[in-house]
Amino acid sequence: QVQLVESGGGLVQPGGSLRLSCAASGSISSFYSIGWYRQSPGKQREWVATMTMPAAPTYAGSVAGRCTISRDNAKNTVSLQMDSLRPEDTAVYYCSAVQSGVGLRYWGQGTQVTVSS
Repeated sequence: QVQLVESGGGLVQPGGSLRLSCAASGSISSFYSIGWYRQSPGKQREWVATMTMPAAPTYAGSVAGRCTISRDNAKNTVSLQMDSLRPEDTAVYYCSAVQSGVGLRYWGQGTQVTVSS
């Protein structure tokens, strides 16, 4: 059973930065893709960013230029660096991965990001 555990959320002022991390219980090399989604109160979960090796990372238009997704295969972690944060970025951020071969998608439990002055 794959487990994904997010960390790094918190309260930040507009214009600030946060770095989210997702630790996988197994090798992230076993995933076809891994990325981040978010869900704000009363809204549907939306895609934020994805890494599908060997392709370049892709980003939602709402965060492009402000977020950078990266991976550390040695530590089995995927990170999301978020800069120039806005109040509308407030949401629970989820890490999600699709396992190669079987195509199963896994989700983490989420980490809260609140952007407010």
